[in-house]
Amino acid sequence: MTEAQAKAQGRQVKVGRHRFAANGKALAQGEPESMVKMVFDAGSGELLGAHMIGAEVTELIHSVAIAQTMEATEAELMHTVFPHPTLSEAILESTLDAWGRAINH
Repeated sequence: MTEAQAKAQGRQVKVGRHRFAANGKALAQGEPESMVKMVFDAGSGELLGAHMIGAEVTELIHSVAIAQTMEATEAELMHTVFPHPTLSEAILESTLDAWGRAINH
């Protein structure tokens, strides 16, 4: 679900973004022009949707699909181990950003 779709349904949302320009693996690969955006329900923390743009994001989208299938919340994603350095850290960073706790901007 997009941010606009969630708002159209009357949901209060929290949105987090992470640009790959702050991701060590993306920088090492020379692909910093990518980003991840996560959309959460502000009240329940439910993951509503995600947008991923750029190189190799097809390797990441399954993680978000699994999280949605399992009805994961932001708290569960924040407590998931994302190895370093990996592109998948962008999922964690965008989740943290939605809740004002981002580490790498």
